[in-house]
Amino acid sequence: MSNHHSHDTADIAVVGAGIIGVACALRLARQGLRVVVIDQQEPGHGASFGNAGHLATEQVFPIADLSILKRLPGMLMDPMGPLRLDWKYMPRALPWFTRLLLNLRPAPFQRTVAGLRALNESSLSAWQRLLADIARPDLLREDGSLLVFERPESRQAIEALQARMRQQEVPVDYWQAEAIRAKAPQLSERVQGGLFFPRTGHFIDPYRVVCELVEAARASGVSFVQQPVKGGHVQEHGVSLITGNGGLLAKRVLIACGAHSAKLTAALTGKQVPLDTERGYHLMLPQEHDRLPFPVTSLERKFIMTPMSEGLRLAGTVEFAGLEKPPSMERAWQLHRLSQGLFRQDLSAEAATPWMGFRPSLPDSLPVIDQVCGGKVLLAFGHQHLGLTQAAVTAEMVVGMVFPTVESRKSALPSSERYRLDRF
Repeated sequence: MSNHHSHDTADIAVVGAGIIGVACALRLARQGLRVVVIDQQEPGHGASFGNAGHLATEQVFPIADLSILKRLPGMLMDPMGPLRLDWKYMPRALPWFTRLLLNLRPAPFQRTVAGLRALNESSLSAWQRLLADIARPDLLREDGSLLVFERPESRQAIEALQARMRQQEVPVDYWQAEAIRAKAPQLSERVQGGLFFPRTGHFIDPYRVVCELVEAARASGVSFVQQPVKGGHVQEHGVSLITGNGGLLAKRVLIACGAHSAKLTAALTGKQVPLDTERGYHLMLPQEHDRLPFPVTSLERKFIMTPMSEGLRLAGTVEFAGLEKPPSMERAWQLHRLSQGLFRQDLSAEAATPWMGFRPSLPDSLPVIDQVCGGKVLLAFGHQHLGLTQAAVTAEMVVGMVFPTVESRKSALPSSERYRLDRF
């Protein structure tokens, strides 16, 4: 099991035991650092537990565009819509939404696309390296993914999207209905065509991926502490964290606790980060095996279906309602209703389980990957719905910041300029 070091002498304390924190901890430990990971939940029990499992390297455009303005009334009125803004949360969300809209102007929008693209283009190979390092390449299927449309009038939107994707050098092919039926015969006749993304993949069990990384990290000497982190401050010789059972001292701290990162970032750096959360839902269908060969997203219905070892996972609804409000699981069940008519035979919801998690979102859709306070505070959060996709490359970038000379792949890594804390 874990080789416990004295926590007082940790070289680096990683706050957050999700996919990003754990991937970073493993990579740092393999460079010889004494690493402790601290989280009030067990590893992988936050957003990493229930994501769509899609390695979404094709998603180089932010989740919102200017059409969001037209959709705002619907977002407020329709509790089951794909994008939902809770009335009561509106006053708190307004400053964040204002910044989001300002970031949709041409120049900042281009910066966002360039930043997402740089991370996504490096993501698949970074994951291949990470999974090879722990001898579990089988956890990732590199079979591509498909975006389908059903209405003839949607063809124009699909062709426009294909052109935009090609402009960003995202590998994409247009598939006619016959090609789709050959690969995914269970989809209904209503599917007219779609876009196939060959350089994407999916994880057959996202939670298992975290568990395997944790096991490898423990074998490399990382210790895991289940405690809340209530605050902390930077000192002359490192960083002291206030935890549920006292304190913890480390030479450096990496903040990687997703949607919960703003408070600790403010405590350690004095910087208020405009971090909000997109609450994401999924519905796991354990009776549904072998329906799809790879993830399929519906353009009109706005959700994704990913085949996993435990069944078919339906995901893809976004709700802005903050960290406090209890989940509205009706939104998860709505995903099953959305799937009706997409298959020749409707999906079985027998023994299905709903889930909700918090995805950390910044108004420019880019994460913070940076080191501040003289290198004592490292930051890796705000990956919105691309945390799983970008976890492995983020871990390599973090190692590159701590060991600028050691990271032999440094030249191939995205420059951290775009992801700095001081852009806010």
